[in-house]
This record gives sequence, structure tokens and C-alpha cells, in this order.
Amino acid sequence: MSEKTVLVTGGAGFIGSNFIPYFLEHFPPYRVVNLDKLTYAGSLENLKECQNRARYTFVQGDICEAELVNKLFEQYDIRGVFHLAAESHVDNSISGPLPFVKTNIEGTFTLLEAARLHWMQAPGQVKPGYEGCRFHHISTDEVYGSLGETGYFTEQTPYAPNSPYSASKASSDFLVRAYYHTYGLNVTTSNCSNNYGPKQHAEKLIPTIIRRALGGQPIPIYGDGKNVRDWLYVLDHCKAIVRVWQKGRAGETYNIGGHNERNNLQIAAAVCGLLDQLKPSAGGKSYQAQITFVKDRAGHDRRYAIDASKIETQLGWKPEENFATGLRKTVEWYLQK
Repeated sequence: MSEKTVLVTGGAGFIGSNFIPYFLEHFPPYRVVNLDKLTYAGSLENLKECQNRARYTFVQGDICEAELVNKLFEQYDIRGVFHLAAESHVDNSISGPLPFVKTNIEGTFTLLEAARLHWMQAPGQVKPGYEGCRFHHISTDEVYGSLGETGYFTEQTPYAPNSPYSASKASSDFLVRAYYHTYGLNVTTSNCSNNYGPKQHAEKLIPTIIRRALGGQPIPIYGDGKNVRDWLYVLDHCKAIVRVWQKGRAGETYNIGGHNERNNLQIAAAVCGLLDQLKPSAGGKSYQAQITFVKDRAGHDRRYAIDASKIETQLGWKPEENFATGLRKTVEWYLQK
């Protein structure tokens, strides 16, 4: 096989289904195998534009199934991994943490083992011909815990996860780190802020605001609405992932952020404002009138904000969208959908 093949896990999810079309378009020497369990959070509808591409293969399966994962590495001679598959909805991790432990910890371990067995002869010894193979692990800023009013998460910030979701992602980050330090496996990790954009699952904040607004229903905002997140447009994230995979240093972590700190109330107001312009309500009232405060989420982190200067200065990546341009593209996509 002259083309090299990469494995993308969770490619039918939000970030994966934005990443795969981008990667196929911009990296023609590579084939993509997409391994996705197709839980509620993944949909092949998201990848319709890739279905008939010769360099794209979809496999339905669980990253925890060692036999399947090892078979894929052998069958396709996998030369790179973009590990996106994860249980990621914090509310679900509070009501039912077990799938988060299984997928995020055990699944990551299964993939790391397969990469080690396929690429390495012994600790510190890469098989001849496999020198360029890299495992890139996509993680979250939530592993760092919660910030006060000021300051930023850097790559040196101590881990302090506060939900079962973030604890499971922190565990997966440590496994990836261990495979670098113990075996010399060529790994990189990126920790990103909140993504938004087309194809995001309906349960997340921005799609919920749009759906509830257009449906004439209350728009639920947790607590006082002052919880702050740094918002990153999904395609900017995809470009950053590739940049780290290509140019990042083995064993290193890179924080990816959008320089777009907004609290939930500001997000709701911005989305409602765009909807007022693009699809005014029948009664002529602003959608903001539908904003309703609900009981706060258990253990709800107050503020996340990313210092992305490492990836910006060392790898030359910067977000191309600002919040206004990215949000308009997002809202327009949902209105068309």
C-alpha cells in the first residue's frame, strides 16, 4: 500500500466529523480509517461528504475491544492515530460515570497498547520503517479544574479534575504520558477549550440555545449564568490537531484555545441576537425573553481559560475565526439544517 493509513477514533462525533473531511482534503497521501462505536453522540449523517471517497473507510466498533483494534492496526498497517473517541458530556458523567471510565480510560489504554505492539520492538526501540508513526491524543482543559476570576491554564498547570468526565480524561492523559516515558512511544497530547461549530450534538450549550429558541421553549441557563468558558471554533481546533501531529515534539502537551472567554449568559445573548437577525420570531419579540435560570450543575467549574502561547509560538498556529465570525457560521449551519 503506497498511501499511509491513519486511524481516527470517534470520527462520527462532533470534532471527528469536522476533522476527517478537512484531513482528507488537505493530506492526499493518507488514507483514513474511522473507528466509531456510533453511540448516541455519533452519526454517519455527519460524514456524508466522505462516504464515497476512495481514501476513507468506516468501521463500527468499540475502542475497548482489543482484538478489533489490533486487527485494524495489522490489516491497514496504521501509521498514525488521532484519538478523539470519548464520552464527553459532563451531565451524563454525573448521572452515569461508568461509560466514561470504560471508554476514556480503558479505550485509551487499548489503543496505546495496539500502537506499541505495532510500532515498537522493545522499550525505546522502534521497528524499522515505523520511525515516523505518531499517536496524538485529544483531551480537554477540564482536567485542570477551575480557575478564579483571573489567570490561565498553561501546560504546567497541576491537574485537578472535578467531574467524573474530567477525571477520566485526566487518567487517559497520564496513560499517554506513561507510554512515552516508559516505552518511548511517539505521542503528543492537546488539551482544548470548549469547541463550537457545525455538527455539534444537540445536548451541548449552543445547539440547545438554538433549538429551544426556535421551538418557543425556555432556554435553560445553569445557576447565575456567570460560568466562563474559552470558546474555540471546531475547524480551528482541527487545524491545530494536525499542526501538533506534524510538528509537535514527542511527549509534549499543547493547550489549544480560542481567546474567546464568554460566560453562559453572554453566549445565550449572542446566539439569540443572531437568531433575531437571521430568523426573527413570529411575535417579533427577542428570543432573549426565553432565557430561564435553572438549578446549577453539581460541581460546576466556574471558569476555564487557556493560555495557548506554546502552540502559537512554537508551532505557528493561531485561531482564524473570532467569536463573532465563528458563531455566525454556526448559527447559519443550524438554521439550514
